Amino acid sequence: MDQYKTLVTSLLEKGLRHDSRKLMDYRPIEVEVNPIPRANGSARVKIGNTEVIVGVKFDVGTPFPDTQDEGVLMVNAELSPLANPDFEPGPPGPAAVELARVVDRGIRESHCIDFTKLCIKEKEKVWMTFVDIYPMNDDGNLLDAAALAAVIALKNAVLPKYDEKEEKVMFKEMSKKKLDMSKLPVLVTFAKNASYIFIDPDRKEENVLDTRLSVSSLADGKLVAMQKGGQGTFTKEELLNIFDLAVEKAKEHRKLIK
Repeated sequence: MDQYKTLVTSLLEKGLRHDSRKLMDYRPIEVEVNPIPRANGSARVKIGNTEVIVGVKFDVGTPFPDTQDEGVLMVNAELSPLANPDFEPGPPGPAAVELARVVDRGIRESHCIDFTKLCIKEKEKVWMTFVDIYPMNDDGNLLDAAALAAVIALKNAVLPKYDEKEEKVMFKEMSKKKLDMSKLPVLVTFAKNASYIFIDPDRKEENVLDTRLSVSSLADGKLVAMQKGGQGTFTKEELLNIFDLAVEKAKEHRKLIK
């Protein structure tokens, strides 16, 4: 591992990476909309060899006591050994919890969904939005892939019909109602090795990086969420540069969402 870290660092000194990318280059990104027919909305995103599928399902439930006129968002990530042999079956581990929370925070803090519009009857019934993240192959940077897939799946999701008289969801019948997502949060992840900062780390680079920072932003340049990983640090100047780059890179991804 130390030998590989030396190799990565030596390449970074030349402005290169082991896969010939430049420091601020993403791997190729592929997007497929609604690959899961039975979901209310879904998306498959590939960043290089990293592949993530996200499904969205709606159901009716009771609101939380402190938000009795708002719908509910629940994000879950399931990390299977099929995607990465380091993942273990069973209850969600730290990596799964972090992945779900980062995606949830970007959606929630951006206010891209008006949860008051998902209220059916105040204090009694609201739409519950379930976002399930399933990595198919983990070759690094699951955070960006999952966040992008989640926003695309939500933007294209259609609510099922709700029979107000019978007070039940008609799961086999779709309405024409979609989530009003005028804001599109995009997550961009930066990594740092020694004094070099680069974007979209793959699995080999993740294994030797000192630290990383994921930044979620909106089209107007507003930063809505951040997540740091690793033991290393960033200087103030590095952070300011990262924030600017995150907004610029997000513009490219936002075109994929639209």
